[in-house]
Amino acid sequence: MPKQTVGHCELCGRQNVLLTEHHLTPKEEGGTFLLTAMLCIPCHKQIHALYTNQELAARLSGIEELRRDPQLAKFVKWIRKQPAAKLVKTRKANERKKKR
Repeated sequence: MPKQTVGHCELCGRQNVLLTEHHLTPKEEGGTFLLTAMLCIPCHKQIHALYTNQELAARLSGIEELRRDPQLAKFVKWIRKQPAAKLVKTRKANERKKKR
């Protein structure tokens, strides 16, 4: 079971949100013992809805890279304004749907 706690999301900056541990380099791509970040559930889900593990390992293996990515930046700008208790639905990006 993934680690969960309440605190500050390292990606969107919201406070008092339920957090999960995100491997900055996916475990499937060799990141088991590498750096992790504590992210709120909506941010964590959005990352995995938008990008494959290969994309995350190759070009988005840090918080700053994730923040600067145009697709995710738009989501982060929106989620920052949402209350901590808000439930958010996540949909896979059209590009990800085609890759399966």
